[in-house]
Amino acid sequence: MKKKRKLNKHYFSRDRWVYVGLSLVIILVFGRLITLQVVQASDLKAKGIERRTTDQSLRPERGAIYDAQGNVLAQSIPVKQIYADPKTLGDLITKKQFKSTKEDVAKELGSILGIDTKTIQDKLNKNLLWISLAHQVDIDKADKIMALKIPGVGTTDEEKRIYPMGNFAAAALGIVNLDGHGVEGIESYYDNELFGKPGFQSQEQDTRARSILDTLHQNDPSSPGNSITLTLDSTIQYFVEQQLDNIQKTTKANSVTILAMDPKTGRVLGMGSRPTFDPTNYSKATPDERRNLSIAMSYEPGSTFKIVTGSAALEEGVIHPDDTFADPGYLRVAPRYITNWDSDQKPHGNPTFTQGMELSSNVVLAQVGLKLGLSPFYTYLKAFGFGSKTGIDIAGEQSGLILPQDQVRDADLATMAFGQVNSVTPIQLLTAISAVANGGTLYRPYIVDKITTPDGQVVKQQKPTPVRQVISKATASQMTNVLEKVVSEGTGHLAQIPGIKVAGKTGTAQKVDPKTGAYSTTDFIASFTAFAPAEDPKIAVLVTIDTPKSEEGHQGGTLGGPPTKAIIEGALQYYGLPVDKNTMSTVSISPSDSAVRPSPKPVTPERTPVGGEVVVPDLTGLTIRQAGEILAKSELHFNFTGSGLVNQQSLLAGKVVTKGTTINVKFSSLVQ
Repeated sequence: MKKKRKLNKHYFSRDRWVYVGLSLVIILVFGRLITLQVVQASDLKAKGIERRTTDQSLRPERGAIYDAQGNVLAQSIPVKQIYADPKTLGDLITKKQFKSTKEDVAKELGSILGIDTKTIQDKLNKNLLWISLAHQVDIDKADKIMALKIPGVGTTDEEKRIYPMGNFAAAALGIVNLDGHGVEGIESYYDNELFGKPGFQSQEQDTRARSILDTLHQNDPSSPGNSITLTLDSTIQYFVEQQLDNIQKTTKANSVTILAMDPKTGRVLGMGSRPTFDPTNYSKATPDERRNLSIAMSYEPGSTFKIVTGSAALEEGVIHPDDTFADPGYLRVAPRYITNWDSDQKPHGNPTFTQGMELSSNVVLAQVGLKLGLSPFYTYLKAFGFGSKTGIDIAGEQSGLILPQDQVRDADLATMAFGQVNSVTPIQLLTAISAVANGGTLYRPYIVDKITTPDGQVVKQQKPTPVRQVISKATASQMTNVLEKVVSEGTGHLAQIPGIKVAGKTGTAQKVDPKTGAYSTTDFIASFTAFAPAEDPKIAVLVTIDTPKSEEGHQGGTLGGPPTKAIIEGALQYYGLPVDKNTMSTVSISPSDSAVRPSPKPVTPERTPVGGEVVVPDLTGLTIRQAGEILAKSELHFNFTGSGLVNQQSLLAGKVVTKGTTINVKFSSLVQ
């Protein structure tokens, strides 16, 4: 038989009370650690302080935007909104329960926020229970403000959209407003994916913006948005940005637009324009500076459009590349006289269609257009996508403008054939030219490659979307051969790349004078388009220069050929053509050097980089592709010159510099 356990008579009086005592101490200590901003509801009632319920929408974290290499182009960081309760603050000052004046408060807040004292004081003088004082305030500034313990002044959570690479692809990316929604560009088109799901929070506060401890809180947490990866490649985009700056500097043009595309898929590889802006601080830019000219600029294309007219006529069989046309320098199509850009220099005699394209003859192409006829011309005009939006996935695309077919006279058709009357957008034109480059298929252009969830799951993977077969492969091949001749022997010769077949076309279009309604004799749009390698194209480029003011004139071949060449040449080397990234070729830096391919060395930083800084990598012996990838990941800008392998860089490896710093990189010729 078990004996009953005899309780220790000191059980309650010693051990238990020690336990209870320690627990109370812990609770008291923990209570003291709770922020002074949290109070008991019962305390408020005893002190006669008003309490109220506040409902707050919880903004979700917006998804990031990456380029094709995985570099961050846009991301959101946490910031604060500073608000005030002017009425309560005024009452407490009047009752002398708060010693400072509103002017004192405005000075303190203004010095931290960097806002004029009067601006803040005017807001504090309003008879309101709530007013916003500042948006997107850095966390450290918000903490300094809360440390002042000013009655009625508080914070709410916000996000600030930042673009780490500055104006890089700014017009394509677009902007995000203070409410966290995209309103332009990719940010707008994919806003539903990027924004996420808002949450909700309800709690009671006193008039000093302090949370009340024992009141019911209702919370519905927010869900972060998805992220998107673009087809834009930072290396190619760098080439685009560099040429935009160079053209703008040398031509003083009203605007410059460059677009690069994979002609076989419709993937946009590079997109940019000047003027430009910093999307992080978009309020400082005008709407015109933010406009994405690649999709919104509507203009008469001039001679680059001859590719479309010629392709349609070849497809219909009304001409052959070797057919001849009379070209004395002018053509009368009542009631107009059509002339060539060089008609004041010499007549062309009887050139073939191919030679007419090489010479960029308006007279020849006008005859081609008339031979094709109005109805077939309009059939191909629309088949190539003109007059309607391409459907590219960026907000702000325009459709261009084509004259209604029933209003077209013979003179209109003749001038339409060489790129006047109808207006197009750069994205329409390069999409159409890419159809010629790829064998005749029109693809819908796109700039977002995939959409992923916050944990990396792919929600949507974009794929090339063929719209229609516009011309046959045979016709596309014929026109490509013609465009090769334009570059090798004609007006496009400045785009020649040794060892690579380039197909291209120049364009110089007169602008309409808005005062007279007639074509201007001084204002032009110069353009150049090309794709390469012609037999297996990897990239197509269109350069458009609006109203150049250059000593070199206004011709598309002169102004647009060299930058187009630079972008294509850089891109092909980046892709490993003609220099493969794993080539075993050797390089001689000077005649006395041995022909041994150099290679990068391990880098020892001069010091530890701090926020916003990176270490310059060693690029020795790398190809353009390899150097571009490394510099893009380091968020460093670059200027490339030469070809082959890196033999010189302007900043020493190991140096610590600010992100976005430009490095000049020189490449040497290869020695087999």
